[in-house]
Amino acid sequence: MNGAANKWIITVTVILASMIELIDTSIVNVALPQMMGNLGATLDQIAWVVTGYVVANVIVIPMTAFLAALFGRRNYFVGSILLFTATSFLCGHASGLWELVIFRFLQGVGGGAMLSTSQAILVEAFPPEQLGLANGLFGLGVVVGPTIGPTLGGWITDSYSWRWIFYVNLPIGIVAALMAMAFIPPPREVRQVGAIDWAGIGLLVAGIGSLQVVLERGESEDWFSAGYIRNLSVVAAVCLAGFIWRELTAEHPVVDLRVLKNRSLAVGTLFTFILGFGLYASVFIFPVFAQNLLGFTAMQTGLILLPGSLATAAMMPVVGKLLQRGFPPQILNALGFVFFFMFTWLLSHSTLSSGSHDFFWPLICRGVGLGLLFVPLTTLALSGLRGKDIPQGSALTNMMRQLGGSFGVALVATFIERRSWAHRANLLAHVSVYDPELRQRLAAVTSGLMAKGSSWFEAQRQAYGAIEGAVLRQTYLLTYMDAFRVTGIFFLFCIPLLLLFKRRKGAAAAPVSMH
Repeated sequence: MNGAANKWIITVTVILASMIELIDTSIVNVALPQMMGNLGATLDQIAWVVTGYVVANVIVIPMTAFLAALFGRRNYFVGSILLFTATSFLCGHASGLWELVIFRFLQGVGGGAMLSTSQAILVEAFPPEQLGLANGLFGLGVVVGPTIGPTLGGWITDSYSWRWIFYVNLPIGIVAALMAMAFIPPPREVRQVGAIDWAGIGLLVAGIGSLQVVLERGESEDWFSAGYIRNLSVVAAVCLAGFIWRELTAEHPVVDLRVLKNRSLAVGTLFTFILGFGLYASVFIFPVFAQNLLGFTAMQTGLILLPGSLATAAMMPVVGKLLQRGFPPQILNALGFVFFFMFTWLLSHSTLSSGSHDFFWPLICRGVGLGLLFVPLTTLALSGLRGKDIPQGSALTNMMRQLGGSFGVALVATFIERRSWAHRANLLAHVSVYDPELRQRLAAVTSGLMAKGSSWFEAQRQAYGAIEGAVLRQTYLLTYMDAFRVTGIFFLFCIPLLLLFKRRKGAAAAPVSMH
C-alpha cells in the first residue's frame, strides 16, 4: 500500500479512537437519572461516574509522552484502545455503583492515553508542510465528540438502556485496535528511557487528581464549605508546586516541563486552556438552558447543536489549507474569538419563547469560531518543536484543554448559582400582594382554576404556585443571558493576548519535523 493511502488509513484510525474517547466524556450525563434508579444511587453518588472518568483522563494525559517512550508508541496506543474497550464492557456489565465508578476510572486511564497519542501519531503521518491539515483533522474528533455525546447518549438511553452507551464502544474499539496494529508503523527511533520518576508520578497523580475533584465537585458542595474540598485544595496546591519543582530539576522527568521554554508552546498552552474553557463551558450552558428552561429533550437539543458541529467539521480542513498556504494564524484566531463573541451575544438576547430556529445562526457562529481557533492554536503551539518534544507538547496542550474545560464548567456553574439568587431577589422586590396588577392576575388565575373544578383554597394555592413558577423562569432566563454575555466578553478580551505569539516571517507557522 502506498504512503498516501496509508496516511489516510492512519487518519481514520486515530480519529476513531479520539472521537470515542471524547464522546464518552459527555455521553453519560443524560443517562445519569436512569443509572440512579437502576443502581439505587443518589444524585451526589452517581456524579462520581462522571468525575472518576475525567480525573483519570487529566492524570494520564501529561504522562503519555513518557509512557509511549517506555512501551513504544504503537504498543501503548493499541494497549490504551484495548483497555478502553475492555473497561467499556465492564462498565456496561457493572452491577453496583462503586463497581461502575472503578471501571469508569480505568476507562478514563485508557481514554486519556488514546487522546494525546492519537495527535502525535497523526502529526507524524503527515509531511511537515501539512501540519495545519493534520491538526484540522484531529480537531474534528476533539470538537465534534463532546457535542454529539449528549444526543447519542439520549437516543441510546431512550431506545435501549444506559448499559448500551458503553457497549457501543466495543465494535469501534476493536476495529480501531486492529487498524492500529496493521497500519501504524513503529517509530523510526527507539527512545531510551532513564530511571522512572516515581516522585514526579506521585506528585502528578495527587496534585492533578485533587485539583480535578475540586473542580468537578466544588460547586455542588458549596466549595470550601465542605471539609474534603478544603483538604483536597491544599493537597493540590502543595503537590502541584512540588511537581513543577521536581520536573524542572529531575534528570529523567515523567513530564518534561522544560519544553515550555519554547515560547510558541508556552503561549499555545495558555490559549488551549482558553479554548477548553469556551468549548466545554458553552457545551455546558446551552443544553442546560435549552432543556431546563425551554423544555427541549436531550435529542432535540442535540439536533439543534448538530448544524454548528457540521460547520466546525467543514471549517477544519479549510483552515488547515489556509495555514498550509501561509495565512497568518493570529488573524484566524482573532476571527475565531470574534465569532465566539457573536455566538454568545446573540444567545444573550434569547427569550422564553425562543425556538430551535432562533439558535441556528448563533450556533453556526460557534461552529465557525471553534474551527478558526482550534487548528491555528494547535499548529502555533507545536510549530517550534522537534522530534521527541512533539509528544510532550501534544500531551501538555491536551491536558490544558481538559483543565480549561473543567475550570470553565466549574466557574460558569458557580456564576449561574450565585447570579440566580441576585436576580431572584430583584424580581421578588417587585412582587407584592399589595400590587394591584398582581392581585388582578391572581384573581384571574384563581377564577379560571375554580371554573375547572378546583376548590377556592386549592385554586389559590395553585395560583401562587404559577406566580412562583413565572418568577423562577424569569430568574433563570436573566441568569443564563448574563452567563452568555460574560463568556462572550471574556473572549473579546483574549484577542490582544494573541500578540504574545511570535510573528514568523514568510509563513504562518514553521513546519514541524517528527524525525
